[in-house]
Amino acid sequence: MPRINLLPWRAEQRQERKKQFFMALGGAAIVAVGIVYLSKLTVEGWITNQSGRNTILTHEIAELDKQIEEIKGLENQRERLIARMKVIGELQRSRPEVVHLFDEIVKAVPEGIHLTEVKQTGNHIELQGMAQSSTRVSTLMRNIDSSPWLTQPELVEIKAVPSPTNKDLRINEFTLNVQVKKAAPPEEPKAPRPPQAGAAPAATAPAAPAKDKGAI
Repeated sequence: MPRINLLPWRAEQRQERKKQFFMALGGAAIVAVGIVYLSKLTVEGWITNQSGRNTILTHEIAELDKQIEEIKGLENQRERLIARMKVIGELQRSRPEVVHLFDEIVKAVPEGIHLTEVKQTGNHIELQGMAQSSTRVSTLMRNIDSSPWLTQPELVEIKAVPSPTNKDLRINEFTLNVQVKKAAPPEEPKAPRPPQAGAAPAATAPAAPAKDKGAI
């Protein structure tokens, strides 16, 4: 006889498929959560490594900034030293100029003129004094104009005032501006040229004849 299965096998099959579906869905969810967690750990590791690198870079940048500040300080100190050396060199070069300057002023001042003040500012000299007449001041200006160390005499002021020794006598009080000629810097000595190849040697003095041993 044929057998007839009266059990609800379709419902059981449907339940089995539903169970397998939920198991597959749960497995997929677990795998997805694992992937997300691993990704999170990986990103956090990258962030930690980058933070460490950023800290190292920040420290190195701070060290470089300190070195740059030290270099700037050394450069400023070097510039100050160079400026001092220039001033010292100018003072050394100006020593003979001062001697010539006073010598030329003494030579340029004619009789009848008495200087009361000589003030120098750079290349500018201001002469103040008293003269017996304006002609003496003109002579002083001509002497300055012909001087090799002084030039461009300019009369600022001249006025008649009573003499400090004799009030009945009037003298001329004047102020005169003068420019100083800067001397050219001395030329550096040239090094001797080396002897050229094939050049004849320098002539030497002949040796003195030997004396005879028997001579008295």
